[in-house]
Amino acid sequence: MGLYDFSFYDLITRNAVAFADCSCWREIDDGRQMTFAEYKKQVDRLAAGLRRIGIEKGDRLGVVGKNSLEFFLVYGAAAALGAIVLPVNWRLSADEMTYNLNDCQTKIAFIDAEFQPQLEARRDNLPTVSTFYNLKADLGGAAIFASLLDAPSLFARTEVASSDGFVIIHTAAVAGRPRGALLSHGNILLAGMHFNYYLGLNAGDVHLNLLPLFHVAGLFMATSCFHAGAVNLNISKFEAKTAARLIVESGVSLLFDFPPILDSLLKVATEENLHLTSLRAVVGLGTPTVIEQFQKSTGGSYYVMYGQTETSCLTSMGKYNDRPGSAGKIVLLADVQLVDDHDRPVALGEVGEIAVKGPTVFKGYWNLPQDNAYAFREGWHHTGDLGRFDGEGFLFYAGRKAEKELIKPGGENVYPAEVEKVILQHPAVAKTVVIGVPDPKWKEGIMAVCQLHAGRNLTAIELIRFVGERIASFKKPQYVEFVSLLPQKADGSVDREAVKSKYGKG
Repeated sequence: MGLYDFSFYDLITRNAVAFADCSCWREIDDGRQMTFAEYKKQVDRLAAGLRRIGIEKGDRLGVVGKNSLEFFLVYGAAAALGAIVLPVNWRLSADEMTYNLNDCQTKIAFIDAEFQPQLEARRDNLPTVSTFYNLKADLGGAAIFASLLDAPSLFARTEVASSDGFVIIHTAAVAGRPRGALLSHGNILLAGMHFNYYLGLNAGDVHLNLLPLFHVAGLFMATSCFHAGAVNLNISKFEAKTAARLIVESGVSLLFDFPPILDSLLKVATEENLHLTSLRAVVGLGTPTVIEQFQKSTGGSYYVMYGQTETSCLTSMGKYNDRPGSAGKIVLLADVQLVDDHDRPVALGEVGEIAVKGPTVFKGYWNLPQDNAYAFREGWHHTGDLGRFDGEGFLFYAGRKAEKELIKPGGENVYPAEVEKVILQHPAVAKTVVIGVPDPKWKEGIMAVCQLHAGRNLTAIELIRFVGERIASFKKPQYVEFVSLLPQKADGSVDREAVKSKYGKG
């Protein structure tokens, strides 16, 4: 911990003084509240308890659970120890969760009751996990979370640098294999400073914490509001009617939107004559119709952005009204260039791969040196996304490179290759192409176009169920099209572009 280092734990210590008696967290499920000063005391006790059971700097702590105060305390205690949090997407299948925990050689894991049976059944397949700890309720077969808080409140902090790893978030599976993106303390804090600057966050704000803490947007919005001295109003599960009433009753001033969140809130507000006028700022990836309805009905501002886990969530940001259709301008502490397939900068107005450099870039994919070398070639992080700049510096997103096709139903990342791999396990399917199509609810849906083996029969429902039983439910197709013959190129391979051209409009 050098003179010029600043970690997330330093922020916790700072806020315990600067906002001591202000509320930093409110649990809607059970009514608990915690001030910034109380949060630091609990973090210190938990850190001391984790140190007592042998957790050291660099150890990975898995978390499989819904948003909760305990989950956020694990982040704080890990920061104090220099440990690394591995938040696992609980929407994944049990096998997928097991893969992520093993990929990072997790030492202990915190779990919610509803996910305990799945993980306990795979205990023998988790050789590095020494102990499961419950997150909220006492669970048979899991150690009690409260037992870690029995340690004295006095805690001798660990030497932690700004560049040390803090959290690993697994990205969508490329060619069937998810990759753990390692983010540093500096990455987290810079994300907070960017959100604070562009959204004008302050200690009077109330953030509706509805995105999961395993997601980069959910985590960074929560830590950004903590950074600013604002309160996180936490709900463990999004339900539109409950959320809309909370916005009115608690004066919620900001939230992050993935379709169909904001659309569903506006519909509830219309049906129940609720006025969401306290909602001064929404940031996200909404559709123009919903964005304009929100701004007209509330007077609030909608902020657009481009980013990914690997760039600390944000690469560009701005108000929707500044340039409708764009993703804003490059954030303050990042540099962006657009390059062709040979890493040469493209001319202004032309489409190129978005390459980023600067202190917002992550530390790399966990234990994947070859992937890192490729992603970081020429001294830039290559995102795999395409974009173009206009003459005033606004960035327009233009899709994915062919090598990293991605579908984003409701903000989740799904690679077609992963879904195709599962579909081809069905004995009736000879060939398949999975593509993204417009979807009225999720903005983008998943379609599987399938060619069956001669003489075989299969229904869409049967195939959807087959996929949903093997990988996370959000990755299964919502739409299935059976064809007698998939389009082919001259070499006999499937012509993906022809499939997208014919079926991609939904």
